[in-house]
Amino acid sequence: MNTTYQKLVIKLGSNVLTRPDGHLDITNISHLVDQIVALKQAGTKIVLVSSGAVAAGRSLLPSTDQLGDVIRRQVLSSIGQVRLMELYRQLFSSHQILCGQVLATKEDFRDRMHYLHMRNCFEALLNDSIIPIVNENDVISVTELMFTDNDELAGLVATMINADALIVLSSVDGLFAGSPDDPTTELIEIIDADDQTVFDFIAPVKSSFGRGGMATKIRMAQQTAQLGVDVILANGRSRNILQHLILGQGRCTKIKAKATVSSIKKWMALHPNTKGVLHINAGAMNALSNPENISSLLPIGLTDVKGDFKKGDIIDIIGPNGKKIGVGMAQYDASEAINLIGMKGQKPIVHYDYLMVY
Repeated sequence: MNTTYQKLVIKLGSNVLTRPDGHLDITNISHLVDQIVALKQAGTKIVLVSSGAVAAGRSLLPSTDQLGDVIRRQVLSSIGQVRLMELYRQLFSSHQILCGQVLATKEDFRDRMHYLHMRNCFEALLNDSIIPIVNENDVISVTELMFTDNDELAGLVATMINADALIVLSSVDGLFAGSPDDPTTELIEIIDADDQTVFDFIAPVKSSFGRGGMATKIRMAQQTAQLGVDVILANGRSRNILQHLILGQGRCTKIKAKATVSSIKKWMALHPNTKGVLHINAGAMNALSNPENISSLLPIGLTDVKGDFKKGDIIDIIGPNGKKIGVGMAQYDASEAINLIGMKGQKPIVHYDYLMVY
């Protein structure tokens, strides 16, 4: 098998891993594992982001209606994750392949040092020919720490390890220009990473077992593509879908990667906990948005400073239209930044090396 992708993140959604009755679909999971093994044997390094723990737990302990939503999710995930990982262990072991478990929360991506430790762990597992299997740590996650869904987690992992592509498998072929249930509706095969008009085609429907839907998939896919990773949305129930996608033959929606950015900028762009806000004028916005020039954000371009941030904190950058245009690492604390608003001849408040403009 020939592939130009040397490093892949593959995300399996709940509806790919479970039957309509909520029980694990072992037949389809086994088929997907066989495909992943074939890719690995062809030389591709693979990280698997797998949903299904809560669904697996629901099949083992169906009567949890008396619990609150967060507690029920924690309980079901706690028992379901064991069931799911044991199934993966058995399936990969039959091919003499080891898999390892990685559980994550949003908190794990906030601290730069912790982020680097996690990335190093992934690289070590991959270099030892182990397949990391990633899921959200639902047992300790509470509402404010939860990912939107595992699509968001998959995007974070893909950018963290500098993957060549992220393949997101759900129960549909991709994004359609209308209802996917209508056989005459066309599949949108290519989406630009900056195209916001595609959201006009998306109905507000989410899966029966997962937390997200097509809107969160497209939003995540575009953000990930903007950071240098191809994203492919496809149907995980289609026969041999991974092999077809690698050969460029499978039905899918692809969001093509833009130019790659540095590791530090990737981390900043996906940072879930910014500490402050810089408002800038039109001149600064034009300078930062100009792809032909490398520009830092200077105090002369500031119109307002919000928040209580310190030097080294990640802060949002807001354009004159009130929309967020990027993030950066503050070179001053908030009190210093306020005193420098509009001043000429000052050092950058955000240096280009630590500035990510969307």
